Amino acid sequence: MLEIISMQGRIHSFETFGSVDGPGVRFVIFFQGCRMRCRYCHNPDSWKMQAGSVFEAKDLVKKALRYRMYWGSEGGVTASGGEALLQLDFLTELFSLLKAEGVNTCLDTAAGPFEDNEAYLKKFDALMAVTDLVMLDLKHIDPNIHKDLTSVSNENILSCARHLSAIGKDMWIRHVLVPGINDDETSLSRLGDFIATLKHVKRVEVLPYHNFGVFKWESLNIPYTLKDTPSPSQEEIVRANRLLGFNTTP
Repeated sequence: MLEIISMQGRIHSFETFGSVDGPGVRFVIFFQGCRMRCRYCHNPDSWKMQAGSVFEAKDLVKKALRYRMYWGSEGGVTASGGEALLQLDFLTELFSLLKAEGVNTCLDTAAGPFEDNEAYLKKFDALMAVTDLVMLDLKHIDPNIHKDLTSVSNENILSCARHLSAIGKDMWIRHVLVPGINDDETSLSRLGDFIATLKHVKRVEVLPYHNFGVFKWESLNIPYTLKDTPSPSQEEIVRANRLLGFNTTP
């Protein structure tokens, strides 16, 4: 009998009992590799594509299913990063195998690799067919400020949001609130106006900036430019929710 060989991907790390990575309790798979260079990234060690550990998709499924008893009716598996969309084919196989086991699948992405062309959309939509929820990180509405914050523009990211809306995919929008960079009224209101154009947005989460990952930057000898930036207060988070069109943080 021929053995079925599963596709391989590069994985940074795991979290076995994630509680903030989608509905319920999640098994979180952090993919290796990211092209963005977000100034507040808490996993800069996940940037390099050729680092991390190599896994076959079927082995990740086996690893995740060991924790199924803890997921309840809402939990499941979340693919995060790094940026999982950089390993699109591998991610699609992984989610397909999980759906065959009846597992809820969630993609946590900044959508940097998204491309609005026929060839890419064919593959992306195949992934979406086995994805229950997309948590989309929108960092800034202004393309120039977004580039300063992350090293890339946001044009394809906003295109991804529009496409997810068009195909009817459930979304949670996430926005990391960084004082002095994206917490001004104009930026938040413009972002809120954009989110209001999207269908199937089930939740908007304002996440407070923190510098908990600065030690990783220092260990990698990468300058951390936001070291003196404070975390936003609860009042500032409530204000951001209001300007985005939501009264409270879900």
